[in-house]
Amino acid sequence: MPGIYVAGVGCTRFGRLEAPLLALLAEAAQQALTDAGIEEPDLIVVGTMNPEEFTGDGTLAPLFASFLGRAHTPAFRVETGTSSGAAAFFAAASAIAGGFARTALVVAGEKMTGLATPRVAEILSRMIDPTERRYGATMPALAAIVTRAYARAHHLDPEDLALIPVKNHRNGARNPLAHFQAEITVEDVLGSRLIADPLRLYEVCPISDGAAATVLTAERRPVRVAGMGQGSDHVALRHRRSLTSFRATQEAARRAYAMAGLGPKAIQVAEVHDAFTPFELINMEDLGLAEAGKAVRALLNGETALEGRLPVNPSGGLKARGHPVGASGLAQIVEIVWQLRGQAGSRQVRESRVGLAQSIGGLSSVNWVTILARD
Repeated sequence: MPGIYVAGVGCTRFGRLEAPLLALLAEAAQQALTDAGIEEPDLIVVGTMNPEEFTGDGTLAPLFASFLGRAHTPAFRVETGTSSGAAAFFAAASAIAGGFARTALVVAGEKMTGLATPRVAEILSRMIDPTERRYGATMPALAAIVTRAYARAHHLDPEDLALIPVKNHRNGARNPLAHFQAEITVEDVLGSRLIADPLRLYEVCPISDGAAATVLTAERRPVRVAGMGQGSDHVALRHRRSLTSFRATQEAARRAYAMAGLGPKAIQVAEVHDAFTPFELINMEDLGLAEAGKAVRALLNGETALEGRLPVNPSGGLKARGHPVGASGLAQIVEIVWQLRGQAGSRQVRESRVGLAQSIGGLSSVNWVTILARD
């Protein structure tokens, strides 16, 4: 693959924000363009999940290009559910690799807090298999089934799983852009209200607003796109071969590692999708960052903490940084770029040269893995 580099990145604050979606996208985009020192990209790729229902905005890519003052720049939108930001990054990188553009602005975001929580839950449930939805399944309910199966298979206690949000809130407290910036305890997690047994409030990501952006280029820059991969699986949970691992992540990782010409042992920092915090352990195992059933051991030993052997979700993850669904996959990539550049402030991990971002679409039916390297 021809060399593709990340020239610039940007990200808004995540949380309950006053600004409308287009303004959030523009804020992140302008940060990335300024960071890259590029004024006129050849292409704009927008990642959002469902602005038609969240904000009433359609044909978002040309609408955003016009809002940004670049109505004549080619622009299109990419959507793969909650992994739309990562998919937009892949589409832009592919355009550069194919020679269709030399520079591309990737911007992703969502504005969700303008709607009541039940309405947001209804919109998100569109990613569920229609038959399972008809029988009353919600995204948290299906995630609870996966959590229960995983915990039973590996003999995990609620206290073990509670350490994941505790770690990620600790990281989020060091991230000025995070939705939640306060630490929590195991007692806080176990004492929070039940959402879908056994998942509690502090084990489920928040409803957030926000946007992230990157600028990609064919010109050599310090951070290189080393590998990308996408994997898919049945939308229906009942058709999956396993409830304790995600085939879509395993396949995306296999392809990304093959393109990068390296294996899991090369990864020094990772951002993984923890919309439901037990998924962090499953994702680590599917990525090859831990053996099956052994990710909890790495957690308990402090290996995934900021100062550990393999820091996971230094941004605070979707749980603490927040989860504006279209933005999250790209925000993970932005965090990895900051980590590789040494620009992550008080959450900076030790010097690292290779980082990985993993994003889930739906209930792990369309997943992406992106590997970045400091060139």
